[in-house]
Amino acid sequence: MDMTVWITIGVILVLVGISAFFSGAETALTGASRARMHQLEQEGNPRARMVNRLREQKEQMIGALLLGNNAINILSSAMATSLLIGLFGDHGVFYATGIMTGLILVFAEVMPKTYAINYADRAALLVAPPVQVAVVVLAPVTRAVAWCVLHMLRLLGADIRTRSLVSNEDELRGAIELHRGVDTEEEVREERAMLRSILDLTNVEVSEIMTHRRNVVMIDASLPPREIVDAVLNSAFTRVPLWRGETDNIIGVLHAKALLREVHAHGGELDKMDILTIAQKPWFTPDTTTLFDQLQAFRRRREHFALVVDEYGSLMGVVTLEDILEEIVGDIADEHDVQVAGVRAEPGGSYVVDGWVTIRDLNREFEWRLPDDRASTIAGLVLNEARRIPDVGQTFVFYDFRFEILGRQRHQITALRVTPPGAGGAAAIPDENPES
Repeated sequence: MDMTVWITIGVILVLVGISAFFSGAETALTGASRARMHQLEQEGNPRARMVNRLREQKEQMIGALLLGNNAINILSSAMATSLLIGLFGDHGVFYATGIMTGLILVFAEVMPKTYAINYADRAALLVAPPVQVAVVVLAPVTRAVAWCVLHMLRLLGADIRTRSLVSNEDELRGAIELHRGVDTEEEVREERAMLRSILDLTNVEVSEIMTHRRNVVMIDASLPPREIVDAVLNSAFTRVPLWRGETDNIIGVLHAKALLREVHAHGGELDKMDILTIAQKPWFTPDTTTLFDQLQAFRRRREHFALVVDEYGSLMGVVTLEDILEEIVGDIADEHDVQVAGVRAEPGGSYVVDGWVTIRDLNREFEWRLPDDRASTIAGLVLNEARRIPDVGQTFVFYDFRFEILGRQRHQITALRVTPPGAGGAAAIPDENPES
């Protein structure tokens, strides 16, 4: 073989290498972590900034890479065909097809893309500068191709501008569900719950996490100061609402620390105290306020306590800063908290649950998927699904969970036995609600 043959073979191999670069660059730039590139750009990495700019003009980038890759592959195949026809005659076409298919498939497609998939961030930073040059150089051609494609699709009745894209929040939620780590399964589960709760701050209303008014400790402001002091000391809470006339008429919020200072200032002579002078003005918030807005309001007002009212102005309960933080990190117990979890595990995988326990707490604790859009408590869910007030002993099956009514006080469900799917044959008992 003369020198021309060796030069042609060398050019073909170089073209295959360039094709490998284009293939790997496409995979790396589309598969690189968006969050990682954003973080590196914030730290001042110029290559990461270039990667992000390329991804912002994704259509031009993909168009340039595909154009360059296809042009290189066609040129290398044409050269190989010409060379082998000259060496083997008409049979050279078949030889060229087999050889170039193997070269392009292995060395220009599979191998570079496999590397780029496994080292996407590293590869993206490496190929970003030359790809940026290719995008700029090939821009006129890629724009012309894009224009032709757009109008041809319109003639066929397709409009690519009306694409349905997955929202960033849905993408993030999917990433959270796929989250795994080197920690124990319990720790990973808690991490997923915390991340999900942060995203839910804009969707959950304060009415879903508040302490209901029937469980709120309130004090009649008309009581003698000594009785008010005793009531505050016997309470497990730092802030206590004061009412007058009727419980809906909240006239102030008494802080235990302010009360202690007042007691000290009067030298223990409690009857001379005027409780209303040290009570804070009550702050009311609508029950439809989202947790995110309420958190922002707490920060702006520098307060930790708000009274929740409905659309008619009736008191529904109270919400605190701690309530919102617990929605993110889970229960925060201190030495004065009353530990009433409301959930007791039973042999066989079932749980005895007090009716007031919220669905969100159960979903967080056990990673269940019970809906909480129509009811906030487990008792409310059963009432909503059963469409009637059940009797003690009745059993229902909703969402593959079995709910057995264990206790009822008047029209309120006080206790249930909840059996999740796969535990004790939850789905084996038919639904006793004929309307469902």
